[in-house]
Amino acid sequence: MSDTRADAAVDADVAVAEGEAAPEEQIAFDINDFPNGARGAIEAVLMVIDEPVTEVALASALELPVEDVIGHLEALAEDYTEGNRGFTLRSVAGGWRVYSRSEYAPVVEKFLLDGQQAKLTQASLETLAVIAYRQPISRSRVSAVRGVNVDGVVRTLLSRGLVEEVGADDEGGATLYGTTSYFLQRLGLGSLDDLPALAPYLPEVDMLDELAEQGRA
Repeated sequence: MSDTRADAAVDADVAVAEGEAAPEEQIAFDINDFPNGARGAIEAVLMVIDEPVTEVALASALELPVEDVIGHLEALAEDYTEGNRGFTLRSVAGGWRVYSRSEYAPVVEKFLLDGQQAKLTQASLETLAVIAYRQPISRSRVSAVRGVNVDGVVRTLLSRGLVEEVGADDEGGATLYGTTSYFLQRLGLGSLDDLPALAPYLPEVDMLDELAEQGRA
């Protein structure tokens, strides 16, 4: 071994000894080598995700153009629909995920629930609806709509990941709450714009403040 190569080897050993991270090896593959090519690879990823995955993330993992990934996703979704599969592929909350078809809701509900899964109480559902349609909103305003204290209910919704703190009120500094992307996932919605038209039946913000003041009087 020449002196130059020996010095390089010594430098490498010193770098490892000093804790310098060695560059990670990239997993090399040819997408066309898989049995069903890109679509099979996309399906494999969709089977292991816990939340919707974006086209960009899939494109990065598969080393394909985003446009190609979108085309494959749309084709898969169409294949599942035409094949009357028990599941469907939908774009929800900014990403793609496999969902059970609504037609099979009874059997899925029986399997998952069967009296074992804790359901949201009526109070929680009502509070969640107010937050969804009037967000960002403070606890006092939610209480004004429901006519009861909602502190405990809001804590439950926070622990379930359905709502989150989104800021503070400019005037009083009260914490404001809004729904999460998980909320959209659970309802199968792409955005809040897809919520049914219920907001017109809820009090406006000014009236909420008035009701809140009355409750504190």
